[in-house]
Parts: sequence; C-alpha cells; structure tokens
Amino acid sequence: MKIFIVGITGAMGRTFFNLDGDFEIAGGFAEKEDREKNIYNNFEDVDVDFDVIIDFSNKSIVDKTIKFSVEKKKPLVEATTGLSEKTMNNLKKASEEIPVIYSRNYSLGINVMEKIVSELTKMLDGFDIEIIEAHHNKKKDAPSGTALMLLDAVKKERDVSEIYDRTKIHEMRNKNEVGISSIRAGTINGDHTVIFAGDSEILEIKHSAGSKNIFANGAIKAAKFLLGKEKGLYIFKDILE
Repeated sequence: MKIFIVGITGAMGRTFFNLDGDFEIAGGFAEKEDREKNIYNNFEDVDVDFDVIIDFSNKSIVDKTIKFSVEKKKPLVEATTGLSEKTMNNLKKASEEIPVIYSRNYSLGINVMEKIVSELTKMLDGFDIEIIEAHHNKKKDAPSGTALMLLDAVKKERDVSEIYDRTKIHEMRNKNEVGISSIRAGTINGDHTVIFAGDSEILEIKHSAGSKNIFANGAIKAAKFLLGKEKGLYIFKDILE
C-alpha cells in the first residue's frame, strides 16, 4: 500500500516514518517543497503514484486535500480536527465519488472508549458527567476534537448542554449539563477523562496516549480498510465492527 501524506513534515506526518508495516510512503504535501523526497507544496504538481491519502494537516488545507482526492479518485483518510461546517459538507460531497473515512481521533483505545461512554451514559442515568482533556502546550484548538467526540457520545443517549467556563456562572450545577475542561501543558500527548459522579460514588474512564504512534497506526488501519471499498463516508466504528 502506497500512502500520500498531507502534512508530511508536521509532528504527525513525521510519525509515520517510525512505523513498521506493509506500506510505503510514496510522498506528501507540506509548506516547504522537497522534490528529491517527493514532497510538494502544490497539489497540481504531484506526479507520484499512490493508493490512498492520509491527511494530518491544518484545517486551512483540508478543502484543497478533498479536491485533490476527488481529482485523483483516491480514498481519503481525513484526520485533521477543528473542521468547519463548510469543510465537513465538502467531505460528505466527496464521499459521493470516493471512499472517505473521518474521525476526530484514530486511536483504537479512544474509539472503544467512545462506545463505552455511550453505554455508561445510558446505564448511569442521573449521574453528573464531566469531561477533562489535557494536551501539550503547542496545541492550538480547545477543547480537543476527541473531547467533542466523547461529548457527542453522551449526547446520543442524553439531552445535555455543554459548559466550557464556570467563572461567570454563580449557581448550582444543572443536572442536564456536561462540563468540559481543557489543560495545555508541557509535552502531554493527550489525556482524556470522563467522570460519572452519582450519589456517594464516582466512576471514571480515562485514556492516555503514550505517543503519537497510536494515531498513525490507527490511520494506517483506516487506510487499509478503505482500499477496495465502495464510495461513501465511513467512521472508525465501521472498522471496529
């Protein structure tokens, strides 16, 4: 399997070079071009052969990546977070022509955690729910896409509203709200905790990322899943099942 990586010189893009497996990095897209390494800064100039595209770039580039994928008729693994509604609509439109998979987190553990959070929300009716996420000090967006992914898992089972800042709320906690807290410090790869707090008992489920390799490995799994698939918009849950 030959992979074209958008964001190949970024923190996540470089991670793929640390992995072993039955795949080859054919080239990639980055701000700084290096033709000797098949790295391009203009999609129109790409002239390497590849089977699938993996995008761990910046949200400002994703629309161009989607257009490139459709033009090349290649499957797309979209892993960039913080996408606008317009970009998500473009992604859905592209899936009418090519196979696309989108997830806000490609860790196997996080995707299993999402399923568990959904089940716990349903089973622990009446428990207060809080989501806490922590990342390195260079991460720009907050809350993380994964925290929002876990929030969506809660919302599937319970009618709740999210609270991001309590500093101006001087009243008791509403039973139908979910608090989301973000921490940015040091080199934390990514920690996510969901707290279920009831009367005299607390249940926590937590996932900690030991390295960025877990996201790259998940993206490789997703790329293999897409090969040979019919056009359509897939999610990581489709891989688990």
